Amino acid sequence: MRHDKLERELNTLLLLTENHDYTVDDACKRLQISRRNFYYYLEFFKLAGFKVEHHKPYYRIRKDSPFFRKLNETVYFTEDEAITMRRLLNMTGDQSIQVQRLRRKLDRLYDLDILDSVELKEQLAHNLTVLYDAIKQKLCVKLVAYSSPHSDTTSDRIVEPFLLMNGNQEVRCYELSSRMNKTFKLSRMQDVEPIDLVWGHEDCHRRLFTDIFMFSDEQQQTVTLLMGRLSTSILREEYPKAERYIQQQDDNHWQAEIPVCSFAGIGRFVLGLFEDIEVLGNDAFKEYLHTKINNFNTKQL
Repeated sequence: MRHDKLERELNTLLLLTENHDYTVDDACKRLQISRRNFYYYLEFFKLAGFKVEHHKPYYRIRKDSPFFRKLNETVYFTEDEAITMRRLLNMTGDQSIQVQRLRRKLDRLYDLDILDSVELKEQLAHNLTVLYDAIKQKLCVKLVAYSSPHSDTTSDRIVEPFLLMNGNQEVRCYELSSRMNKTFKLSRMQDVEPIDLVWGHEDCHRRLFTDIFMFSDEQQQTVTLLMGRLSTSILREEYPKAERYIQQQDDNHWQAEIPVCSFAGIGRFVLGLFEDIEVLGNDAFKEYLHTKINNFNTKQL
């Protein structure tokens, strides 16, 4: 019955929207559906405008999908309101069933998993609130005693925060001293202090892109491929986010214009299936492949 099918689709949507990671087998077991139906539902969600993520081997549906944004504007709290409520619930010390239920609901509906550590949750909540307000008001902040594993130093950083990332566990900022865009982890900040200084370098802000092969950079370029049935199927199965870039040309060929941050990921894919793929566009990528092939041949001599 259509009613039963709709119920399974909605249950799948709810499960993949929770703040958990599920493999295909995990999801099918919980939902009591077949793998075939699971993939069918994923395709339906994509066509309906939901953003389906696949970070091997896990599937999730992003909360910034257009439908959820509309629903949030209509029904739910803003993110900073949810954070404030979570902090107030923690401060009360009330361990009643009702309060615990409210905490669980907030954690499920919003990306507040960074508040789970008992020792750090208050400081992390404070840091996140200050950063959120600074982004909205376009103000600078001081990251107090930020611990950097790369330079093995702890120092204060004056930054223009402009984008919360990775479930609010990281923040993208323009650092005034280095004049560079950097990504900072909230867990490495001892404190965040607001500064009465408006952004002065907004035109220099660069978000960090992540391509379907999980390589990141501030810039992207497009590679155009003409693929056969085998390579198209593997691309869809291993990198579901590629679906939006694929267009069928005829019964046996599909064209994909894929934005990438690095040639490494797409290069590995193309070289592994070179007999089934033709590179139509991006001369720099073609040169990259020729170099890889020549280096391989040289090593074999």
